[in-house]
Amino acid sequence: MKVRMGLLCFLACLLITSFRVSGQKLTFHKQKDTILTVYLDEVVLISAGGQSGDRGQAKPLSSIDEYLTSAQNVNMVKRGAYAWEPTLNSMSSERLSVTIDGMRIFGACTDRMDPVTSYIDVSNLSEAHIVSGQQGAEYGAGIGGAIDLKLDKPDFRKDGFTISLENGFETNNELKIIGAGANFSEDHYYIGGDISYRKAENYVAGGSEEINFSQYEKYNIAVNGGYKFNQGNRLTATLIYDEARDVGYPALPMDVSLARAVITSLGYKEETAGIFGSWESKLYYNTITHVMDDSRRPDVPVRMDMPGWSDTYGFYSRANFKTGNHRFLFKWDGFYNKSLAEMTMYPVNPREATMFMLTWPDVRTLNTGLYAEDVIRFKESSLKISARVTAQGDRIADESGLNSLRIFYPDMKVSQMRFLSGISTQYNRQLRSFQLSFGLAYGTRAPSVSEAYGFYLFNSSDNHDYVGNPGLKNERSMEVNAGFSITKPGFSMGLKGNLFRMPDYIIGEVNPSLSTMTIGADGVKMYTNLKYADIVNLSFNGEYKLWPGLTWSGTVSWHRGTDNQNRDLPLISPLAYQSFLKYRAKGFYGELSVRGAGKQVDFNPEFGEDQTPAYTIFSMALGKTFDMFGNPLYTRAGIENIFDRHYSTYTDWNNIPRMGRNLFFNISYKIN
Repeated sequence: MKVRMGLLCFLACLLITSFRVSGQKLTFHKQKDTILTVYLDEVVLISAGGQSGDRGQAKPLSSIDEYLTSAQNVNMVKRGAYAWEPTLNSMSSERLSVTIDGMRIFGACTDRMDPVTSYIDVSNLSEAHIVSGQQGAEYGAGIGGAIDLKLDKPDFRKDGFTISLENGFETNNELKIIGAGANFSEDHYYIGGDISYRKAENYVAGGSEEINFSQYEKYNIAVNGGYKFNQGNRLTATLIYDEARDVGYPALPMDVSLARAVITSLGYKEETAGIFGSWESKLYYNTITHVMDDSRRPDVPVRMDMPGWSDTYGFYSRANFKTGNHRFLFKWDGFYNKSLAEMTMYPVNPREATMFMLTWPDVRTLNTGLYAEDVIRFKESSLKISARVTAQGDRIADESGLNSLRIFYPDMKVSQMRFLSGISTQYNRQLRSFQLSFGLAYGTRAPSVSEAYGFYLFNSSDNHDYVGNPGLKNERSMEVNAGFSITKPGFSMGLKGNLFRMPDYIIGEVNPSLSTMTIGADGVKMYTNLKYADIVNLSFNGEYKLWPGLTWSGTVSWHRGTDNQNRDLPLISPLAYQSFLKYRAKGFYGELSVRGAGKQVDFNPEFGEDQTPAYTIFSMALGKTFDMFGNPLYTRAGIENIFDRHYSTYTDWNNIPRMGRNLFFNISYKIN
């Protein structure tokens, strides 16, 4: 074990974190031919062809889930055709900070059927900013990294009045997409909004297998406005209403009758505030309602309703300034969250009483933190030092929920305080066309509401009930990342990688002394801290411009995760690859893509995993931009899974197969 870990550390120290590939944006800041810093991030450009115009995506009206799959370190856990859960660096959502325009939002589902990304639409967004490890600590105390979904706004431009119209259709699940937006912007103010509607029936897997309970229907409405007091001061406001109904989850025993979010914010930004280059502050509020039920499922032994609610009030204030060869950023943020979920079971015999319990016992969380970073520039290199400290208090507001948990933890207190910290150093050096990067980091995270306070939460993948543990220690992470890349005109390639050693890793372990609550469950798991766990992520990327307008790009990645007993961690990708051949010139767009993975050889049956076979999927798309009455008309058509392959991946809950052959058509029209 020691030899293997030493080898992995050596490999991780040889790999890169700074290179440019399709779908990724690497930002260099220069002054007097001197490198200031290289941001270790990905920026996935998102546009439905409306406010922001066409940005060359194969399918511009695809869901946010499909956009995120193009990111290098992001994979999606799929429980159906809707609301996929993002993972970053082989870590799921409880180890990440997922925000919308910097706002903290928490789902209301105990089964993670409503990730933050499900309460937004591509029509609302301009880009997704993805930051690895402690480089994402600006957005919150996490371990795996951060995903911030940036809202698309008209901004203060003399565009006058613009209208955008979108329409899409997909043949496999009869998905219909309709959207419209309108904006008015001038030098000193703007107001804009958009509305979108999506409705899909059951999809069909490869070989014409219909996947029942995979339908969904979704509405999204967004309004935003801004007023500029003078050249430097501006006030902005945003309102988003998102509602999904009749959402099927074929990998789970229950569906969702309602998933609704209201997201609001009010922000103020001052470009010149004394010594500060800019100072931005925001107040926000969001409320989530999520209702699970099994009323449409046949042959259910016991009918259940499982509603959940999550309300979050928050703020942040961030300022930056420069002095000498230093660039500083300071941020103060905080939020107050209320999470409540319940379950009601209705016996088949109407003379028997219904059973009710709280699965989240009205947990109130107050969190506030300070983040600071200093980017020091040298002639051909930069050093970034950042740190975060956070205080978090949890309190159970419902007495019956508290008493339920005290069955297992008689001495547990009604409230507790946790202190979290993180520190990161990142060194980047530019040597002509070569870039080098090396970083070390340490961070901690608090247990999630489910991990600390969940009460008999059923996991259909491993067929166990889960009980939270309020006595869990903070999970810790020690991270090393390193790499190398080369960039020349028309050509780039590089390697990158990271290694996470995570003491006090939080995971569910079987407690044979407890009885199950769910009929047919194999046992009960209680969350506990392991001594440690290790995760390694390595990838190779390349891009080559074959001739003007024609570009090839490709990625190969490898991941490994084990605990202190050398057991495989769940949801770790096998060897995966993707390749793209894209042509874009004179308003024409063409793309041929190949995606696939090797056989899953490192899996753990204790977590409901089995060996998924290798697969390769081919897709293609064509598009053309036309001029219609002096305005651009963007068109796309394509075919996914050309050979109708029947397959599932390691992230497909209960091996639910993915969509078979699918033809899609997207049209967007912008009127200036």
